[in-house]
Amino acid sequence: MTEGSVGFDLFSASQHRICILSGEVKLVPCGFSIEIPIGYEGQIRPRSGLALQNSMGVLNSPGTIDADYRGEVGVVMINHGIAPFNVFVGDRIAQIVFARVSFPELKVANVLSETAREGGFGSTGLKAA
Repeated sequence: MTEGSVGFDLFSASQHRICILSGEVKLVPCGFSIEIPIGYEGQIRPRSGLALQNSMGVLNSPGTIDADYRGEVGVVMINHGIAPFNVFVGDRIAQIVFARVSFPELKVANVLSETAREGGFGSTGLKAA
């Protein structure tokens, strides 16, 4: 919506109101298909205003649209709030950001190199060192 924005807004194309109840997940159609060049992906991301003001999010955020996908673009929305949320045709529901991807050569290894890091999943704590 602005010159410095990296995300392109995605709009609901549903011909009928979609009511998403508290805790519910629904696929909201966008009404178009897209051809993304090889070497790129489309990342579906939530809109910060919808998250802050309505507790609405994109469930698999960021959702990935692969370069070989040709179906209709849709957004998997989730209602994290307590009130039902209504989506109407033309509502801005998410955004898409295009990102370069690489295709590294993967190798099977029996031994991995060591690093100074110990543990994972919270092992570095919450506080700054």
